Amino acid sequence: MSNSSVQQLPERTKMERRIKAMREQKPILITSHSVLGYPSWEFNETAIAEMVEAGVEIIELQFPFSEPVADGPTLAFANQAATNSGVTTDQCFEFANKICKRFPDTCFVIMTYYNVAYKRGISQFVQEAAQAGIDGIILPDLPPEESGEYVAECDKQGVSPIFLVTPKTAEARVDKVIELSKGMLYCVARLGVTGKQTLFTEEFHSYLARIRAKTNMAIGVGFGVQTADDVAGLTGTADIAIVCSQAIKIGMEKGSKAAADMLQGLRP
Repeated sequence: MSNSSVQQLPERTKMERRIKAMREQKPILITSHSVLGYPSWEFNETAIAEMVEAGVEIIELQFPFSEPVADGPTLAFANQAATNSGVTTDQCFEFANKICKRFPDTCFVIMTYYNVAYKRGISQFVQEAAQAGIDGIILPDLPPEESGEYVAECDKQGVSPIFLVTPKTAEARVDKVIELSKGMLYCVARLGVTGKQTLFTEEFHSYLARIRAKTNMAIGVGFGVQTADDVAGLTGTADIAIVCSQAIKIGMEKGSKAAADMLQGLRP
């Protein structure tokens, strides 16, 4: 994306203002992830501090759910372990409030599933997110056609509702998702769940170009982004590389500092 097109990024919400300012300084932003309560709250706080130190601009705080249908084996295991240990939504909001205050220059996004928000009460869930300092929310299993109450409350609270599109999403549905989304548009790189490495083919880049032609919103690409070569291939076409499962996997195998070092090494 050229500097001139960066200037065209919208500024309707706090998240959009932050992304525009950060993109004016960097050719691509990095998003990563922490499953709250897994393997411990202390680990979450240390890992997030190391991600911030490594230059990660956007961090997803995953409120765990027992049936994380969009997540691959690594994140599904982490979700199950967290829910089995008794992690609650109250605890997640307490942590979000604490971490947003500790790192006010970092963009924090809640990632969870609709059942978690619905059980809390959609309006209350979004209000608590806003009060904690959260910039955006991803509910990957909420169909845009059924999102009216959620989007209205996000708009009221200044929180960005982030929706997903895939290479197979019909054009009319892409248009609807773009209409509802704020903050960023999450472009799923391929069909399936998170974790498996993606081959960024000519077909993928055609898909991304098709989405780019429809919107000047920031575009994030996730599902299988793992290496510096992946990020280099996205630079100039996407605004945000979303690297989640790989960071969790390395963190579990080698420690949170190794995961942060990997994330830091994704950009030249």
